Amino acid sequence: MRKFLLIESGTNVCSVAFAVDGKVVGIKESNDEKAHASQLTVFIDQLAKETGINIPDLEAVVVSKGPGSYTGLRIGVSAAKGICYAAEKPLISISSLDSMVCGATLLYKSIVEKNGIDFLCPMIDARRMEVYTALYDKTLRKIKDIEALIVDELTYKSNLNDKKILFFGNGAAKCRQTINHPNAFFVDDFSPSAQFMLPLALVAFANQTFEDAAYFEPYYLKDFVATVSQKNLIPGLH
Repeated sequence: MRKFLLIESGTNVCSVAFAVDGKVVGIKESNDEKAHASQLTVFIDQLAKETGINIPDLEAVVVSKGPGSYTGLRIGVSAAKGICYAAEKPLISISSLDSMVCGATLLYKSIVEKNGIDFLCPMIDARRMEVYTALYDKTLRKIKDIEALIVDELTYKSNLNDKKILFFGNGAAKCRQTINHPNAFFVDDFSPSAQFMLPLALVAFANQTFEDAAYFEPYYLKDFVATVSQKNLIPGLH
Protein backbone atom coordinates (compact mmCIF):
# COMPACT_ATOMS: atom_id res chain seq x y z
CA MET A 1 0.00 0.00 0.00
CA ARG A 2 1.24 3.48 -0.89
CA LYS A 3 1.33 5.64 2.23
CA PHE A 4 2.04 9.38 2.34
CA LEU A 5 2.47 11.96 5.06
CA LEU A 6 1.29 15.38 3.82
CA ILE A 7 2.20 18.69 5.46
CA GLU A 8 0.71 22.11 4.67
CA SER A 9 2.10 24.95 6.78
CA GLY A 10 2.72 27.87 4.43
CA THR A 11 -0.39 29.90 5.28
CA ASN A 12 -2.48 30.63 8.36
CA VAL A 13 -3.47 26.95 8.40
CA CYS A 14 -1.39 24.16 9.91
CA SER A 15 -2.60 20.96 8.27
CA VAL A 16 -1.27 17.40 8.46
CA ALA A 17 -2.74 14.33 6.77
CA PHE A 18 -1.98 10.67 6.20
CA ALA A 19 -3.06 9.04 2.95
CA VAL A 20 -3.18 5.41 1.86
CA ASP A 21 -3.58 4.38 -1.78
CA GLY A 22 -4.85 7.78 -2.87
CA LYS A 23 -7.29 8.29 0.00
CA VAL A 24 -6.90 10.48 3.08
CA VAL A 25 -7.28 8.29 6.17
CA GLY A 26 -6.56 10.93 8.81
CA ILE A 27 -6.23 14.68 9.00
CA LYS A 28 -5.68 17.33 11.69
CA GLU A 29 -5.83 21.08 11.13
CA SER A 30 -5.63 24.34 13.01
CA ASN A 31 -6.28 27.93 11.94
CA ASP A 32 -4.09 29.36 14.68
CA GLU A 33 -1.25 30.78 12.58
CA LYS A 34 0.93 31.37 15.63
CA ALA A 35 0.86 27.73 16.75
CA HIS A 36 2.45 25.95 13.76
CA ALA A 37 5.68 25.25 15.63
CA SER A 38 3.91 23.71 18.62
CA GLN A 39 1.19 21.83 16.74
CA LEU A 40 2.72 20.34 13.61
CA THR A 41 4.78 17.55 15.16
CA VAL A 42 2.01 16.88 17.68
CA PHE A 43 -0.45 16.41 14.81
CA ILE A 44 1.93 13.98 13.09
CA ASP A 45 2.34 11.94 16.27
CA GLN A 46 -1.40 11.89 16.98
CA LEU A 47 -2.27 10.82 13.44
CA ALA A 48 0.38 8.10 13.47
CA LYS A 49 -1.22 6.63 16.59
CA GLU A 50 -4.79 7.02 15.31
CA THR A 51 -4.15 5.53 11.87
CA GLY A 52 -1.56 2.95 12.91
CA ILE A 53 0.82 4.30 10.27
CA ASN A 54 4.39 4.61 11.45
CA ILE A 55 7.04 6.75 9.78
CA PRO A 56 8.97 3.69 8.51
CA ASP A 57 5.77 2.58 6.72
CA LEU A 58 5.68 5.70 4.53
CA GLU A 59 6.44 5.74 0.84
CA ALA A 60 7.09 9.50 0.84
CA VAL A 61 6.69 12.76 2.75
CA VAL A 62 4.86 15.54 0.93
CA VAL A 63 5.23 19.21 1.90
CA SER A 64 3.97 22.53 0.59
CA LYS A 65 6.96 24.43 -0.73
CA GLY A 66 5.47 27.92 -0.99
CA PRO A 67 5.08 30.70 -1.67
CA GLY A 68 3.61 31.67 1.68
CA SER A 69 4.51 32.53 5.23
CA TYR A 70 8.27 32.54 5.76
CA THR A 71 7.98 31.12 9.27
CA GLY A 72 5.28 28.61 8.42
CA LEU A 73 7.20 27.27 5.44
CA ARG A 74 10.38 26.92 7.48
CA ILE A 75 8.54 24.92 10.12
CA GLY A 76 6.86 22.57 7.66
CA VAL A 77 9.86 22.01 5.42
CA SER A 78 12.21 21.52 8.38
CA ALA A 79 9.91 18.85 9.82
CA ALA A 80 9.52 17.12 6.46
CA LYS A 81 13.27 17.15 5.76
CA GLY A 82 14.04 15.83 9.23
CA ILE A 83 11.67 12.90 8.79
CA CYS A 84 12.96 12.12 5.29
CA TYR A 85 16.58 12.28 6.37
CA ALA A 86 16.12 10.15 9.49
CA ALA A 87 13.82 7.55 7.92
CA GLU A 88 15.45 7.62 4.46
CA LYS A 89 12.18 8.48 2.71
CA PRO A 90 11.79 10.53 -0.50
CA LEU A 91 10.62 14.13 -0.24
CA ILE A 92 7.96 15.54 -2.56
CA SER A 93 7.30 19.28 -2.69
CA ILE A 94 4.09 20.82 -4.00
CA SER A 95 3.47 24.45 -4.90
CA SER A 96 1.13 26.02 -2.35
CA LEU A 97 -0.85 27.73 -5.11
CA ASP A 98 -1.09 24.55 -7.21
CA SER A 99 -2.47 22.76 -4.15
CA MET A 100 -5.03 25.50 -3.53
CA VAL A 101 -6.29 25.31 -7.12
CA CYS A 102 -6.52 21.54 -6.90
CA GLY A 103 -8.72 21.94 -3.82
CA ALA A 104 -10.82 24.70 -5.33
CA THR A 105 -11.71 22.64 -8.40
CA LEU A 106 -13.29 20.11 -6.04
CA LEU A 107 -14.91 22.50 -3.56
CA TYR A 108 -16.32 25.00 -6.04
CA LYS A 109 -17.21 22.82 -9.00
CA SER A 110 -20.85 23.93 -8.88
CA ILE A 111 -19.89 27.63 -8.67
CA VAL A 112 -17.52 27.28 -11.61
CA GLU A 113 -20.14 25.51 -13.73
CA LYS A 114 -23.07 27.74 -12.74
CA ASN A 115 -21.23 31.00 -13.45
CA GLY A 116 -19.18 29.87 -16.44
CA ILE A 117 -15.87 30.55 -14.69
CA ASP A 118 -12.88 30.51 -17.05
CA PHE A 119 -9.92 30.99 -14.71
CA LEU A 120 -9.08 30.24 -11.07
CA CYS A 121 -6.97 32.67 -9.06
CA PRO A 122 -5.63 31.58 -5.65
CA MET A 123 -4.34 34.38 -3.44
CA ILE A 124 -2.16 34.08 -0.34
CA ASP A 125 -1.97 37.15 1.88
CA ALA A 126 1.45 38.79 1.74
CA ARG A 127 0.52 41.79 3.95
CA ARG A 128 -0.86 45.18 3.02
CA MET A 129 -2.27 45.02 -0.53
CA GLU A 130 0.22 42.42 -1.75
CA VAL A 131 -0.60 38.78 -2.49
CA TYR A 132 1.18 35.69 -3.76
CA THR A 133 -0.85 34.56 -6.73
CA ALA A 134 -1.02 32.93 -10.15
CA LEU A 135 -3.72 32.32 -12.73
CA TYR A 136 -4.95 28.88 -13.84
CA ASP A 137 -7.51 27.54 -16.26
CA LYS A 138 -10.00 24.82 -15.30
CA THR A 139 -7.59 22.05 -16.30
CA LEU A 140 -5.07 23.37 -13.72
CA ARG A 141 -2.82 24.71 -16.48
CA LYS A 142 -0.99 27.83 -15.35
CA ILE A 143 -2.01 30.85 -17.44
CA LYS A 144 0.08 33.34 -15.51
CA ASP A 145 3.14 32.44 -13.45
CA ILE A 146 3.45 32.79 -9.69
CA GLU A 147 4.23 36.32 -8.54
CA ALA A 148 4.12 38.67 -5.58
CA LEU A 149 1.50 41.12 -6.80
CA ILE A 150 0.44 44.48 -5.36
CA VAL A 151 -3.29 44.60 -6.05
CA ASP A 152 -4.92 47.70 -7.51
CA GLU A 153 -7.93 48.49 -9.69
CA LEU A 154 -6.07 47.35 -12.83
CA THR A 155 -5.13 43.90 -11.46
CA TYR A 156 -6.15 41.21 -13.99
CA LYS A 157 -8.30 43.78 -15.82
CA SER A 158 -7.09 42.63 -19.23
CA ASN A 159 -8.17 39.07 -18.35
CA LEU A 160 -11.44 40.13 -16.74
CA ASN A 161 -12.57 42.05 -19.81
CA ASP A 162 -13.39 38.78 -21.56
CA LYS A 163 -12.92 36.03 -18.96
CA LYS A 164 -14.62 35.20 -15.67
CA ILE A 165 -12.22 34.63 -12.77
CA LEU A 166 -12.85 33.00 -9.40
CA PHE A 167 -10.68 34.51 -6.63
CA PHE A 168 -10.12 32.60 -3.37
CA GLY A 169 -7.68 32.22 -0.50
CA ASN A 170 -6.85 34.39 2.51
CA GLY A 171 -5.49 37.10 0.22
CA ALA A 172 -8.65 37.38 -1.87
CA ALA A 173 -10.97 38.97 0.70
CA LYS A 174 -8.98 42.20 0.90
CA CYS A 175 -9.07 42.47 -2.91
CA ARG A 176 -12.85 42.24 -3.26
CA GLN A 177 -13.41 46.01 -3.29
CA THR A 178 -10.30 46.80 -5.33
CA ILE A 179 -10.88 44.26 -8.11
CA ASN A 180 -14.32 45.62 -8.88
CA HIS A 181 -15.47 43.96 -12.10
CA PRO A 182 -18.62 42.04 -13.11
CA ASN A 183 -16.48 39.10 -14.24
CA ALA A 184 -14.72 38.82 -10.85
CA PHE A 185 -16.18 36.24 -8.46
CA PHE A 186 -15.03 35.75 -4.86
CA VAL A 187 -15.48 32.96 -2.30
CA ASP A 188 -14.66 33.61 1.34
CA ASP A 189 -14.66 30.13 2.87
CA PHE A 190 -11.57 28.60 1.28
CA SER A 191 -8.95 27.14 3.61
CA PRO A 192 -5.71 25.47 2.42
CA SER A 193 -5.40 21.83 3.42
CA ALA A 194 -2.80 19.08 3.25
CA GLN A 195 -5.36 16.81 1.58
CA PHE A 196 -5.42 19.03 -1.52
CA MET A 197 -1.80 18.08 -2.26
CA LEU A 198 -2.58 14.38 -2.63
CA PRO A 199 -3.52 14.25 -6.35
CA LEU A 200 -0.42 16.25 -7.25
CA ALA A 201 1.75 14.13 -4.96
CA LEU A 202 0.56 10.93 -6.63
CA VAL A 203 1.65 12.28 -10.02
CA ALA A 204 5.02 13.39 -8.62
CA PHE A 205 5.57 9.98 -7.00
CA ALA A 206 4.68 8.14 -10.21
CA ASN A 207 7.19 10.31 -12.08
CA GLN A 208 9.79 9.91 -9.29
CA THR A 209 9.94 13.70 -8.93
CA PHE A 210 11.72 13.97 -5.60
CA GLU A 211 13.66 16.71 -3.83
CA ASP A 212 17.10 16.37 -2.30
CA ALA A 213 16.18 16.47 1.39
CA ALA A 214 19.64 17.69 2.35
CA TYR A 215 19.52 20.82 0.20
CA PHE A 216 15.86 21.56 -0.48
CA GLU A 217 14.64 25.02 0.54
CA PRO A 218 11.12 26.50 0.44
CA TYR A 219 10.10 28.80 -2.39
CA TYR A 220 9.77 32.07 -0.48
CA LEU A 221 9.33 34.23 -3.60
CA LYS A 222 10.41 37.26 -1.56
CA ASP A 223 13.29 37.75 0.85
CA PHE A 224 12.40 37.68 4.52
CA VAL A 225 12.31 41.18 6.02
CA ALA A 226 12.50 41.50 9.78
CA THR A 227 10.80 44.50 11.31
CA VAL A 228 12.38 46.49 14.11
CA SER A 229 10.21 47.77 16.90
CA GLN A 230 10.07 51.58 17.22
CA LYS A 231 9.33 51.34 20.92
CA ASN A 232 12.00 52.10 23.50
CA LEU A 233 11.99 48.67 25.13
CA ILE A 234 14.71 49.42 27.68
CA PRO A 235 14.15 52.58 29.69
CA GLY A 236 17.10 54.96 29.59
CA LEU A 237 18.38 53.73 26.24
CA HIS A 238 17.79 55.88 23.12
